[in-house]
Amino acid sequence: MSKKIMLTGDRPTGRLHIGHYFGSLKNRVKMQHEVDECYILVADVQALTDNFNNPEKVRNNVREVVMDYLSVGIDPNKATIYLQSEISEVAELTVFYSNLVTVARLERNPTVKTEIAQKRELFSESVTYGFLGYPVSQAADITAFDATIVPVGEDQLPLIEQCREIVRKFNSIYGEVLREPEAVLSSTKRIKGLDGNEKMGKSLGNAIYLSDSEEEITKKVMGAVTDPNRIRKDDKGNPDVCMVAYYHNLFSNEEECSKVCEECKLGERGCVACKKQLANNIIEFLRPMREKRAYYEEHLEEVDKILYEGTLKAKAKAEVTMRKVKEAMRLDYFNELKKIDDSFSRQ
Repeated sequence: MSKKIMLTGDRPTGRLHIGHYFGSLKNRVKMQHEVDECYILVADVQALTDNFNNPEKVRNNVREVVMDYLSVGIDPNKATIYLQSEISEVAELTVFYSNLVTVARLERNPTVKTEIAQKRELFSESVTYGFLGYPVSQAADITAFDATIVPVGEDQLPLIEQCREIVRKFNSIYGEVLREPEAVLSSTKRIKGLDGNEKMGKSLGNAIYLSDSEEEITKKVMGAVTDPNRIRKDDKGNPDVCMVAYYHNLFSNEEECSKVCEECKLGERGCVACKKQLANNIIEFLRPMREKRAYYEEHLEEVDKILYEGTLKAKAKAEVTMRKVKEAMRLDYFNELKKIDDSFSRQ
């Protein structure tokens, strides 16, 4: 039986929020105990594809992301947390794989097309080679660790399919060296923002971060979008168009949530009271995470040690893959020379 190896990660462009938690982090905490190997990358190289002119932003958020991982329950004894830029083998694989995919194919990738459209200001003149080709780099990330499963959201499925195509092409030319990964979809749909936007995002200003203070959480919840047709406290409301009701479904128990929605429909509960109750529920839900994160904020040397040791372990794994790849591609010249040298040394 082949090992079950999971690979996932995040770009260090800011602290992680509750959308990340319900969309991926919660599942990672569970899956780290169910797989044989678990790799979680801090994708600083990928973050530079659209932050190349702001490297400090990326660098400054590496620790933030690692502390968020640790605060939600990622266990460094179960999951290998590593820094992408220190794995040079991924850069090598990216170069090799770039010969196996056409520009036209990359331009057709639905995920890439959507993201380019969202970043029109950044790519006002034309799209960079690095951004257009990041699915190739992602394929290198996945295959460097022989990953068999990759947890993703639905919008990321085209990237996994692109990786599978590259693997098949490589194996058809060089032999059966790489394994095709399988995508594992999250059971939770993308979490909406406080403003009702279909996406909660760092750049949209509509997110509650895992590390937000009680005051920040309360302030954000009090500004959440509610039923626009409900003007007065005793007006009958529609929970289906209210973001406060939406978040009650995430952070309140079933009985409480049912009561909130029913009282809203009857006009028996005001929006202010409803928001205060929600804010308190979110604060209590995130409290253990904030407390754990506070410990690591006071012990940054432990954070750095976890990342450093994880990166060393990850690099050792990637080196094994690279030896197989170079041997298959007939790029193992010095291995042959070393054998000759060793034979002379023994004479």
